Amino acid sequence: MQQSKEQRVHGVFEKIYGNYDKMNSVISFQQHKKWRKETMKHMSVEPGSKALDVCCGTADWTLAIAEEVGETGEVKGLDFSQNMLSIGEEKVRDSRFDNIELIHGNAMELPFEDDTFDYVTIGFGLRNVPDYLHVLKEMNRVLKPGGMAVCLETSQPTMPVFKQMYYGYFRFIMPIFGKLFAKSFNEYSWLQESARDFPGMKELATMFGEAGFKDVHVKPFSGGVAAMHSGKK
Repeated sequence: MQQSKEQRVHGVFEKIYGNYDKMNSVISFQQHKKWRKETMKHMSVEPGSKALDVCCGTADWTLAIAEEVGETGEVKGLDFSQNMLSIGEEKVRDSRFDNIELIHGNAMELPFEDDTFDYVTIGFGLRNVPDYLHVLKEMNRVLKPGGMAVCLETSQPTMPVFKQMYYGYFRFIMPIFGKLFAKSFNEYSWLQESARDFPGMKELATMFGEAGFKDVHVKPFSGGVAAMHSGKK
């Protein structure tokens, strides 16, 4: 019986959790940290804010946001992979932050009231959900009026030659890296498929509008291999 996308993705992350952070650095050549730092600059998180990090994985972005909101703020991280969350929980315990709560849950049905958060983020997770627009609408729902939603995700380069090189890298090289460094060829083959099929920058910006966001802002990184999208409620 064929698995649904949700079941397949869940299986992937339940298996690769132990090497996830290392592989992010290998696959992006450490650039994902720079992209997140630039995204955080754009967000200009206010101290005392309440934030939600959707598909938080091993909680790196959750921890970065916790530092910005400070002791008077609050951050919740949500992910549907308990194994990924277990790594995040270790990081939170080892950190100096006591304003973080990690929750096992589904991005398709966020377990929060309307108008709860000042910021809602999703980093390299939107491409793995069953319905991109539905998750964006859920993010909009739980945002306070005036709040900001931010998505940092792989994207689709548009420059000729570079575009072909990018797709070749994702299709052939990334799964080999997965086999060499994480013993997970099939799982990283799936992840390259999800990145390849993800909407381009303009299409995703349109989805932000369809989800109800205003003042949609797009910032490409590294020739368009990744991009930040933000919008206000």
